[in-house]
Amino acid sequence: MNRRFGPLVTAAAVALAAGCSEGPITGPITHLPRELTASETHLVATSNDFAVRLFREIARQENPGSNLFVSPLSVGMALGMTYNGAAGTTAQAMQGTLGFAGMSLEEINRSYRGVIDLLRGLDPRVDFTLANSIWYRQGFSFEQPFLDTSRVYFDAVVRGLDFASPDAAPTINGWVNDQTHGKITSIVPDPIPSDIVMYLINAVYFKGDWVVQFDKSRTAPAPFTLADQSTTTVPMMSFRAPAEVRAGGELFPGLGGSGTLLLDLRYGGGAYSMTIVMPRDPAAMDSLVAGLTLQQWDAWVASLDSTKAFVSLPKFKLEYKLKLNSVLAAMGMGVAFTPCPAVPDCADFTRMRSVRDLFISEVMHKTYVNVNEEGTEAAAATSVGMAPASAPPSLVIERPFLFAIRERLSGAILFMGRIMNPAAT
Repeated sequence: MNRRFGPLVTAAAVALAAGCSEGPITGPITHLPRELTASETHLVATSNDFAVRLFREIARQENPGSNLFVSPLSVGMALGMTYNGAAGTTAQAMQGTLGFAGMSLEEINRSYRGVIDLLRGLDPRVDFTLANSIWYRQGFSFEQPFLDTSRVYFDAVVRGLDFASPDAAPTINGWVNDQTHGKITSIVPDPIPSDIVMYLINAVYFKGDWVVQFDKSRTAPAPFTLADQSTTTVPMMSFRAPAEVRAGGELFPGLGGSGTLLLDLRYGGGAYSMTIVMPRDPAAMDSLVAGLTLQQWDAWVASLDSTKAFVSLPKFKLEYKLKLNSVLAAMGMGVAFTPCPAVPDCADFTRMRSVRDLFISEVMHKTYVNVNEEGTEAAAATSVGMAPASAPPSLVIERPFLFAIRERLSGAILFMGRIMNPAAT
């Protein structure tokens, strides 16, 4: 796998959206079925800003030479559900991180509902799934308005499970596996940790064919320049003939070209695309990502224009996973990960549970992408694990031990023993 193109595709994924269901299409999709409301427009803008900031922070914390692939849509929606349960300074921190400033909770939820409905079914030639769910430990009480909000505005499956049952984790992971068409097979550990009382999960699946497909017979090994100027060999896909694409930036004229190449390749009915940003200097990727802003991204997209060109693109497949706790803390919501009463300013999820004892234990993110001659298949899942600060400790007798059978009132020891190997008879 090349070391530089993963981040480019990840940046392109910021712009990916999708539709679902199969059916005939009469022509290119050039507009939404309805105009976005002012609140929906604001939510999309703030979500894109979160996407850029999230990707930038992940790139800062990860190995500079590693591939990255994330779904900001999935992370943002899972945290959007969680935000409904936050209060006080925790809500303020999440609001700042997610970019919700200036929006009421009602506006945020209605906008999420509207955007979910628009994305589903937008392009009949693109297969798209966007699903949410909440799974909570039976016997642990949560605020009913919080659960109802998740059902109504996020179209979430809400279900209580016996987390101690051996079927609990397979049930949750089975749901994720189904929603991502088998590309993300698991997102929660099996067995479920004893301190986890809730998972809030988002799943996204995308599969779209290129409007102009690559010719499989022309796919061949080709050199790819790495950040250190060395080269590796990758399977390179190519068009059979020049085709209509959208491009921008510095198109590398002659040998002295410099700057950035922009390329936009469309899927399905043309509503959705992969947008690629490639600096001329292979070593410039770190600085490009470090300086990436929503304004820069919007400027790149605005500069795209139609042209005819031959296109070559590496064929690749990538699976990626990342625990996002440190990333989100660095983005300003560290309080959400701080159990009470560790410090005075600790997590407050009293809109989720009346007792102030919950904090986010873990935000886990997994993705999959396969880019080939026909198109692109991508999937993502994000889980937010909630734990109570007052959870009982886990006591696991997993080493040799001494034991006694005794009469408790008198203290008389009836039997004593030592177990070195419980499996031995």
